Amino acid sequence: MSRGLGPLAALFLRLGATSFGGPAAHVAMMEEEVVRRRGWMTRERFLDLVGASQLIPGPNSTELAIHIGYARAGWAGLLIAGSCFIAPALLIVWAVAWAYVQYGTLPAMEGVLAGIKPVVLAVVAQALWSLGRSALVSAMSLAIGVVALVAVLMGVHEIAVLAGAAALAGLDWRLTRGGNPWERGATLVAPVGAADALREAATAAGTTGAVAAGAAVSMLTASAFSLGKLFLSFLKAGSLLFGSGYVLLAFLRADFVTRTGWLTESQLLDAVAVGQFTPGPLFTTATFVGYVLGGNAGALLATIGIFLPAFAFVALTAPMLHRLRDVPAVRAVLGGLNAASLALVVAVAIPLARDAFVRPSVSVPLFLVAFVALHHWRVNSAWLVLGGAMVGLLAGAA
Repeated sequence: MSRGLGPLAALFLRLGATSFGGPAAHVAMMEEEVVRRRGWMTRERFLDLVGASQLIPGPNSTELAIHIGYARAGWAGLLIAGSCFIAPALLIVWAVAWAYVQYGTLPAMEGVLAGIKPVVLAVVAQALWSLGRSALVSAMSLAIGVVALVAVLMGVHEIAVLAGAAALAGLDWRLTRGGNPWERGATLVAPVGAADALREAATAAGTTGAVAAGAAVSMLTASAFSLGKLFLSFLKAGSLLFGSGYVLLAFLRADFVTRTGWLTESQLLDAVAVGQFTPGPLFTTATFVGYVLGGNAGALLATIGIFLPAFAFVALTAPMLHRLRDVPAVRAVLGGLNAASLALVVAVAIPLARDAFVRPSVSVPLFLVAFVALHHWRVNSAWLVLGGAMVGLLAGAA
């Protein structure tokens, strides 16, 4: 498995250290690096992996990194890409948690974030432009994307939206049979029921997670803290949480503030802030919580617990996805999932935009410069993020 392991590790270490802005930004940066800059896969293949990562519980952007690693370099790539994407955020959050416990406060990051957010929004906008041309290839795909976006904005759960999009695409394929609306000029010859195979893979992964989560729940109590209970609690979260990392925040409050009383409301707010101003997966908030509650051992166990299911789910589903992606019926279902996944990214980008343009005199020029640099000159997004951080720091000081 020597194919690209070194470049794969280097890429995801850098992405893990510079990918601010949450899952939508992570997807955008991966698309820029994997599709546009390196040409490791087509946009269509990348969209397939985005859709597959949305089907299983856990941190979607981390699972996308793991999928890309498997597609690029097999099982070794799966482990390396996922671990390298997590590692920088893990170390940064661990250090912040140590400082927090020692000094009781978080570093001031408002100015830095004010400069980073418009750049992140530009990265997301560029990715939406690129991916939209591959995902929205027909009137049917555009219609599913619009309906999915409206449904998400109305509060419909992400899994229900994805399931509905897949069902509509599958129904349309069964009705048309002679022409796949997701692929121009395709001739469809496939066994009846083939489109169900991808869903079965996701169901198998979800069943495995449910069994693990059930065991974890049965061993948790609402009383004294222990490292074992901490690990099982985060294992449950990693096995059951769908959607973006922001869903984790609701879990933290319910499980650690309301039910067990292990965290105070103030500590929860600080944990959320750490997840916001550090790069990489938002699920590394678990590292912060683990350290606050159980020191170094707690940080390590909480991190393993929250991310372990992601590796397991991708390991279960990636080989089946690889075998089935060329089956026309599966391609049709993936087309619906891709359109809906794009709608989910748009839904996440809307509040990101509201937050990014709080100071228009700084954020609007940063957004425009970053977008033009990405779209026309293909400047590396990591340099743009660092540049935005510097501008925000200087503007905040001024």
